[in-house]
Amino acid sequence: MNNEISKLQPTALWENFYALTQIPRPSKKEQQAAKFVEDFGKKLGLETIVDKVGNVIIKKPATPGMENKKTIVLQGHVDMVPQKNSDKQHDFEKDPIETYIEDGWVKANGTTLGADNGIGVAAAMGILQSTDIPHGPIEALFTIDEETGMTGAFGLESGLLDADILLNMDSEDEGELYVGCAGGSNANMIFSYQEVTPEVNTVAFKISLTGLKGGHSGMDIILGRGNANKLMFRLLKEVIAAYGVRLASIDGGSLRNAIPREAFAIVTVPANNVVEFTETVEEFAAIYQSELAATEPNLSLIAEQCDTPASLMDELAQDDLVNAIQACPNGVIRMSDTMPGLVETSLNLAIVKSENGTTKVMCLIRGSVDSAKDDVESTLESLFRLAGADVEFSGQYPGWKPNPDSEILHVMKDVYNKEFGKIPEIKGIHAGLECGILGAVYPEWDMISFGPTIRFPHSPDEKVNIETVEKFWKFLVETLKNVPSK
Repeated sequence: MNNEISKLQPTALWENFYALTQIPRPSKKEQQAAKFVEDFGKKLGLETIVDKVGNVIIKKPATPGMENKKTIVLQGHVDMVPQKNSDKQHDFEKDPIETYIEDGWVKANGTTLGADNGIGVAAAMGILQSTDIPHGPIEALFTIDEETGMTGAFGLESGLLDADILLNMDSEDEGELYVGCAGGSNANMIFSYQEVTPEVNTVAFKISLTGLKGGHSGMDIILGRGNANKLMFRLLKEVIAAYGVRLASIDGGSLRNAIPREAFAIVTVPANNVVEFTETVEEFAAIYQSELAATEPNLSLIAEQCDTPASLMDELAQDDLVNAIQACPNGVIRMSDTMPGLVETSLNLAIVKSENGTTKVMCLIRGSVDSAKDDVESTLESLFRLAGADVEFSGQYPGWKPNPDSEILHVMKDVYNKEFGKIPEIKGIHAGLECGILGAVYPEWDMISFGPTIRFPHSPDEKVNIETVEKFWKFLVETLKNVPSK
């Protein structure tokens, strides 16, 4: 396996990140990575705690002369989003990530890279093992299952940590300090359908919509990328109405927090309408390629003849599902009035999957204003209840309200200006950082989120900029030197 990234600077960070890429750590299956971090702390002879949900806490005393500094939590999550291209053979529960360097970026071969949040974890590990970096008391917090439920953050108990300041290293634009984030909730809609026998004189087709970029459903939602589920159902509504097409099954998207890149449908078409059906699929492929030429240059939509399915959805359930998905909001709902360029509320129509008489529709709603997020929930509930679905919301997590009087914010602004000759941008982020949840458990914490430049997280195009990782590391080291006194 190529380990060329372990030779990059700073080696303390990159060696640890390379080690993480060799350990399978998809969300909810990240136990090996958590054990790796636990063993790392114990080998250093540092106090190492594993809490009741599996978070790892490693405590390092202050270096000589820094004992009076406020205690810092260095925080990151050990899990990663498992996404791969359809032609890539990769088992995220067994196989290491294949990394390579190209044009100043570290990338992965056909899969997500795991820089989100492996770089932050590796940085904390580098500080823990350092012998020449001055710092006050350090408490490194490595949380589990951030990407699919923030289980680690929700499960963290009060009293385990003694810190005053939290440095979350899970944002993705170098030169920016994040002081607030969106909250979110999961929407779950369930349709029931009767399985009916396919009609005679029909031909079965598999419709495949592939080649979309996908991406992080918070960070990338503003980019206007195609949503495979929305595009698939736009086509289905047309061919069902025009040619009597019947839907047997649908399988679109795989993760709530990833914009769906692929969707597949099995349908039957009356034999005398096959030509018109295939021509319409080709027409829609051209329409999509034209509409999304700038954002989705590799979009592919094809229909291939396949074996006749054993059953179809009953027609009423089919129509209710198609109409509901076609009407479902998706993407940016509203931009912030108070922070220009920041998305206030959004909805990701993430997963639509049918099997055994049930179709599940799963969405992730994000919002930096709780009342606005509640309104999106209400809209979604009304729509799907009218279509006959059961609706429930789960996994609600709070946002993180900015603190304009943050002491560590002022320190980090000054440090960045001194080191790099400019003031960092102060921003909110339309993503579900753990800060809001952790701040509810430890309300006295002063919190900042920062990181290197990562592009296209939650997709196989994920990459991290090498130059910004070096700047991020230097910024972290200098910040630790300048932490306020108690």
